[in-house]
Amino acid sequence: SLRTGIKSTIITSNKSFDKWHEIFGMDTVLTAALLDRLTHKSFLVNMNGKSYRMKETKSMMGSKNVNKAVEISANT
Repeated sequence: SLRTGIKSTIITSNKSFDKWHEIFGMDTVLTAALLDRLTHKSFLVNMNGKSYRMKETKSMMGSKNVNKAVEISANT
């Protein structure tokens, strides 16, 4: 509470809010309380699109090898 309105906090996740209960041991009450506090007076930035890191990796390794690796990992 001492930090409120004074400092910024950035939290990132690759999970949408509706999946956060999986992270916190399926405790939906805890997850709801946590999200309530985290999102109060906050800015939410939802980023969709292709991965910048994957684009960079493709250019370094050649897109054929990277596409094959991504395809294999997606199927496992």
